[in-house]
Amino acid sequence: MAFPVQGTWLDFCVLSIIKNGDTYGYELTQKLMSLFNLSESTFYPVLRRLSKDGELTTYDRAFDGRNRRYYSITPRGLEALNRYEYEWAIFKNKIDTMIGGGEND
Repeated sequence: MAFPVQGTWLDFCVLSIIKNGDTYGYELTQKLMSLFNLSESTFYPVLRRLSKDGELTTYDRAFDGRNRRYYSITPRGLEALNRYEYEWAIFKNKIDTMIGGGEND
């Protein structure tokens, strides 16, 4: 992908996936890596920051003798996601207008 996937864009992607159900870290990183050419280590700082900011909560669950850390979206995370979705719709519309050669009203 020619466009960088970082910062707020990663937050948007992570929150979008987790809103559909609690997800453990490795599963989440595999989903994102299947979409974007990023390393697994890129996502864990994002998860930690979103947790620290109160947009995600975590819990551990045993699996095959090890713990998996699961992430859940919080009400604050849903608010952030709604804001990102709104802003994305505006941005996408502007890009679609520009690419389509139309006038931006």
